[in-house]
Formats: sequence, structure tokens, C-alpha cells
Amino acid sequence: MTVRDGILRVATYNIHKGVQGLGPARRLEIQNLGLAVEALDADLVCLQEVRAGNRREARHFSHWPEQGQADFLAPLGYEAVYRTNAVTRHGEHGNALLSRWPVLSQHHENMSDHRFEQRGVLHVQLQVQALEVHVLVVHLGLVRGSRERQVAQLKALIARDIAPQAPLLLAGDFNDPGAWLHDALGEIGLQCALGPRQPTFPSRLPLLALDHIFARGLQPRGIVVPGGRAWWRMSDHLPLIAEFALPDAEHRHD
Repeated sequence: MTVRDGILRVATYNIHKGVQGLGPARRLEIQNLGLAVEALDADLVCLQEVRAGNRREARHFSHWPEQGQADFLAPLGYEAVYRTNAVTRHGEHGNALLSRWPVLSQHHENMSDHRFEQRGVLHVQLQVQALEVHVLVVHLGLVRGSRERQVAQLKALIARDIAPQAPLLLAGDFNDPGAWLHDALGEIGLQCALGPRQPTFPSRLPLLALDHIFARGLQPRGIVVPGGRAWWRMSDHLPLIAEFALPDAEHRHD
């Protein structure tokens, strides 16, 4: 397996637990999301609000998958890694990574700031050709103070567990479009993908750039958000896709 033109294509997508709408009008979108994830044609797909199971929805929808959503959404040849953030009355949900590249290790860390929001970070180490690449998948809190503390926790995790020279990707739903977020992560060398910030929420009329992909040790290239009716029907967020160039060969063994 080789990286296409030396470019790593990365997507992040909050899939809203595979269901859209409210009450009796809600509809199952997980099958459409499976086609959408494949159409992203990304090497790495970082997912939030992924259900491992939900007994109520499984009774309501006749086509509810028997697998967990991460495994169901993984295209042929991808490895799925899922870890739970939140346990509810009817099931559980969390973050996931779908990867074309072999998984070396995986770890989950609780990032819950208060009892009303269960949050976590998924840390996966991948073998991408000669490189060992770290990927952090996050879904931060709804309250600004919580997000600030969670970003501080992320920075501590990175300092503790990831060598400064190791390529690193940090992606997910940050629930925040603010410049402070970019400044805080920039302090530890994380850069956002090149180009203007791309609104991803709400999907019908995207106004807020809540979803982000940051990198360290990888060169940012382009960034894009697909749009249109087919996309906004599947989730309340649109996916964000970014491309990064791998380090030159002479730098890979520094």
C-alpha cells in the first residue's frame, strides 16, 4: 500500500448517531452514511457520535445494523477503531477512526468536564508506510469553559504520550469556531489545514466552522466541505476533508 502522490487524505464527520429527525418522523440514515463515507475516498475518517448499539432504535427501525456503526461504516479494506464516550439508558456512543493503514495501538481517555456531558478522546497510532502517525479524534463540550479545560487536557496528553517529532493529526467536532482554539493548539505546533475556515454546521445552511483538522509534522494542503441536499439530509454536520503531504523521505528517519 502506498500513499497517493505522497498525500494523506483525512476526513472528520459528526454522523449524529446515524439518525435524523425527531419523534415518529425520525429516519435512519446509517445506510446512506455508509455510501457517503466510501465516497469521501479518505485514507482516514474520524467520526463522532457513533453508536455501538441502541436498543430503542434497533426496535424502531427494521433495518438497524446488527454491527456497531463503526464496523458498519468501514469500507472494504479499512480497519475500524471505536471507543465509547457516553453510556445512556438505551445504549452507548463515542468516537471512531476508519483507517486504510494498519493500527499499531489504540487508547481512550475520559475528557468529561461535568456529569451532564460524557466526552472522550480516541488516540490511535498508525503505520503509514515508514511513518508512525498518531491520530486523536475528539468531540468537545458545549460550554466554552469545558472546551478550554479539554483543550488543556489534550495538550497535556500530547506532551505526555506523543514525541515532538512524531506526525500527529487532531480532528473532530470541537463545538467552537473561535480563534482562541487555533491559537491554543498553535502553541504546540498544530496547524489547521490551508484555506479559509469551512462552515460545517448546521448542514442545511452552514454558518459555523465547528469541525476542524489540525496537524503537526505533516504539511497542510487543501481543505473542502461537500454540500448539497444529499449531504445535509444525513447529519446536522457536514463532513470536513483535508489533505496533508507526508514528510520528504530524507526526513522520515530523523
